[in-house]
Amino acid sequence: MRVLDAKDVATALPYDQLIQVLDKAFASNVQAPQRAHHDVPVPGGNDGTMLLMPAWQPGGGMGVKIATVFPDNASHNYPAVFASYFLMSAVTGVPVAVLDGTELTVRRTAAASALASSYLSRPDSRRLLMVGTGNLAPHLIAAHATARPIEHVCIWGRRPEAASELADKFSASSFKVTVAENLELAVSEADIISCATLATEPLVLGSWLRHGQHLDLVGAFKPGMREADTDAVHRANVYVDTRAGALSEAGEIVSAIESGAISEADICAELSELAGGIAAGRVDADAITLFKSVGTALEDLAAAELAMQNYTSSA
Repeated sequence: MRVLDAKDVATALPYDQLIQVLDKAFASNVQAPQRAHHDVPVPGGNDGTMLLMPAWQPGGGMGVKIATVFPDNASHNYPAVFASYFLMSAVTGVPVAVLDGTELTVRRTAAASALASSYLSRPDSRRLLMVGTGNLAPHLIAAHATARPIEHVCIWGRRPEAASELADKFSASSFKVTVAENLELAVSEADIISCATLATEPLVLGSWLRHGQHLDLVGAFKPGMREADTDAVHRANVYVDTRAGALSEAGEIVSAIESGAISEADICAELSELAGGIAAGRVDADAITLFKSVGTALEDLAAAELAMQNYTSSA
């Protein structure tokens, strides 16, 4: 059985390949039951979360990810998210590999947003706003820049120094990188707005959005979390990674439905329908599109198999 650490996984998952593999996986017969979601009390702090995410493809691979999300980890100088992935054969159950699930998670999550953007954002999108400066942010920037001809990346964070540090990491990139002081202004100037925070109150307001934009919401994974307000959801054509996940876990979607601003029928499509050609993506250049991601084990399995394929061929 192979063991791939974070460096191995990063090397084996270039974004151009990963986006293509996820596109094929969403159009395939991979089975991914809804993940088990457990709150973990932290004395004197915010609850942590443990997630168990299995998936398998009949006759192919099978795996499970164990992930944890602890919002207070910044105070301990740790990332909020940790994960491990166990890959097996779906024919025999034989263990194949253990992979660093944290690196796997940030890369497949970013690639899923980029895949959605390839269907939903305008092809001429050149300005990206990154809202959030955590572990996922640099991956979202890199993935979105792979899917669209990004020329300018603007970064906004609650801590300006963190936004500046993230900007410095892309100083040698082909695109220009700046730090936003005013979030409303930065939103109005962007073609694609990608959010990856642990916000419980909306950061992006619907009144700030303009025609032709694409809003990528990644951070909120519980009903009590929201990165955009109900007006943003109401104004947009809404797409999700999976309906089952979005309707039970996505705070923006759940709250918008509960308020009556939208109904379940207003969700235009999930990624499997876009990838399978069942539903159309952007058809109106002036539309506001919104993609809500809460993650699915299908993405983990596809990424793990690609990582093993590339790792083995390079060994």
